[in-house]
Amino acid sequence: MLKFTKNEIRDLIIAFLVLSVAFAISNVKLDAHQFVSILPIVMVGVALGSLVHELGEKFVATKYGYEAEFKAWPLGLLIALASSFIGMVIALPGSVFTNDDNRDDEINGRIAIAGPMANMILAVLFIVIAALIFPLKTYSDVFTLIYLICTVGFSVNSFLATFNLLPLYTLDGTKILKWNAKIWIIIFAISAIMLLSSITIGAEKMVQLIITGI
Repeated sequence: MLKFTKNEIRDLIIAFLVLSVAFAISNVKLDAHQFVSILPIVMVGVALGSLVHELGEKFVATKYGYEAEFKAWPLGLLIALASSFIGMVIALPGSVFTNDDNRDDEINGRIAIAGPMANMILAVLFIVIAALIFPLKTYSDVFTLIYLICTVGFSVNSFLATFNLLPLYTLDGTKILKWNAKIWIIIFAISAIMLLSSITIGAEKMVQLIITGI
């Protein structure tokens, strides 16, 4: 069973709030009305995305017998907020730290890959739910809201997975690449395709293509 310290819960909440605001600003800039409208929708995708990412890494680390704790990175959160004004969120909320820094590359890689994989799985779940909800949109505003949450959730989690897989600085991609280059290439390619699809095709168009295919 995963255990959380008070500091960890505080850091998770702070990271969630800052990332939610950042992703909302990146979509609507400083339009107050649109910001208020989109924030709740973005918060679901960011909340789940951030939590499953960190919890995935924490879970795997715990399975290997380590004590793991998420710690927010204040500078990284400021970078995320500042970058949102140019329409692209550089998400560096923090990392999961363990009580042993002398782990080998394989364990480091396995822990690191859990976060992006969790985001990718969540993104797929979001787009599938969106496809199932799409025919029901005309019947209720609730279904329309769920549909919007799911399409945004797909895009946000595709971005979080791809961004964290970049082999830069302390991002997960660096640890995965150091452990197994082939696995990193495969996972990064899949996440990049998902992200590019959300950007070029759009989540809503993807839903229509899925429904047509079915």
